[in-house]
Amino acid sequence: MKKLLLRGLLAMSTALVLSCGGGGGGGGSDATADASSGALTFTAASAPEWGFAAQSVSDGGPGGPGTSAGASSGSSGSSDGNGATASASGAGGVGSGGTGASASAGDTGGVGSGGTGASASAGDSGDSGVGGVGGVASIIVNGVRYNTDSAVLRLRDAPVLQLGMTAKVNGPTNADFTAGEATEVESAADARGTVVSVDLTTGNLVVLGATINTDSTTVWGNIPGLSAVTPGMTVQVWGLPAGPGVLRATRVEQQPAGSPIITGTVQNLDRGNRRLVLGGLTVEFQPNAAPAALAAGVNVRVRANAQPTAGVLRAASVELWYPVSLRDGTRRQLGGVVTDFSTPRSFRVLGTPVDAASAQVSGGPLAAIANGVELDVAGTVAGGVLVATKIKIKKTPGGASAASFTAMGTIGSFKSAAEFKVKGQQVDASGAGVQFVNGTVANLGNGTKVSISGERIVNDVLIATRVSFD
Repeated sequence: MKKLLLRGLLAMSTALVLSCGGGGGGGGSDATADASSGALTFTAASAPEWGFAAQSVSDGGPGGPGTSAGASSGSSGSSDGNGATASASGAGGVGSGGTGASASAGDTGGVGSGGTGASASAGDSGDSGVGGVGGVASIIVNGVRYNTDSAVLRLRDAPVLQLGMTAKVNGPTNADFTAGEATEVESAADARGTVVSVDLTTGNLVVLGATINTDSTTVWGNIPGLSAVTPGMTVQVWGLPAGPGVLRATRVEQQPAGSPIITGTVQNLDRGNRRLVLGGLTVEFQPNAAPAALAAGVNVRVRANAQPTAGVLRAASVELWYPVSLRDGTRRQLGGVVTDFSTPRSFRVLGTPVDAASAQVSGGPLAAIANGVELDVAGTVAGGVLVATKIKIKKTPGGASAASFTAMGTIGSFKSAAEFKVKGQQVDASGAGVQFVNGTVANLGNGTKVSISGERIVNDVLIATRVSFD
């Protein structure tokens, strides 16, 4: 009962935070959950204000409790949170509420097995995008800035949405995939487990038989960085499947010990014996705990109620990882790692077939696309293939990473250039190399409208490299 009450309070407080309109995000979000209680923890010093119309929050477990809340944007958007209201039954704010399936809203791309223990996706209500959250200004995913004024957030495994979490966004975008109108955003953790090993040279750590790859683009939530990660520590990871047994981490947090989660590409599927392999882990599943579309090569998220024994994890649920339908005419924008490369006309990103032969490519030549290259890709589905019109090469194996995180809005909770917030996101703009545009460091202060960009997020603080005054 205490845990249910705590989750309910967290959900309501999250709704209040998210409902603050254009304000800078005041100091009312500094409480943290008690780790000793086993509750979800987070660094509340940085709780971005995304402005969703309503939201649902769940602990993510199969059949786990869910809570829902609706939030109005408020007229003032003031930095102390005034003007925000919350309702226990906001439109669309449906929690998972013990059914074992989160709410579904869409076409065949998001069909789950409601009530069976296999979680359903938010689906594809028309156009959609999948990738890491790279900015708060509403929400920015793969460089597309989505307005969230009418959107519903469906969040699992964390009390608040944070930069670096993976997400799926439903909603139309403009012709050049720079802006969109979100109708629904869903996010869930991609791995949770005990760290087996850490390799500072490669940037890799091993969790539940999967290699978690980190680099300079990884967001570190409540951890200073990879050097602070030690074997035996429990971490929660959001990331992008990058082939069998590999997950490219977009965000890492330390967590209390909890039920296991692992995401990966299905190998050695044996339906007769109800087994599959994810990296170095064998997964056993029940008939009612896996989607009908389960197949070799498909990306899935597996949840369990207990730790693996002798290399075998008994799944409580197996769900498709942010499924997107390949319905002709739908527009998709994806951020992920290239796999199954054959030619520029034939490769996959996040398991989706891509034809890039006619795409406008930035960040490098078309010939640079190969297995292991990280891309943002956007285009329209035709004949079951995403025909790309726009591609950005973000990283090649062994090459430099081009991270870019953004916070756009008015400054709040200003203490110094090293400590202020933009849309609730903690920012440090005190570095010697920060570029100031249309102003100087002396112009920083509460109520000033800015666009902040940076290449790193450490302890949930955006380390600014550029500050533009609007």
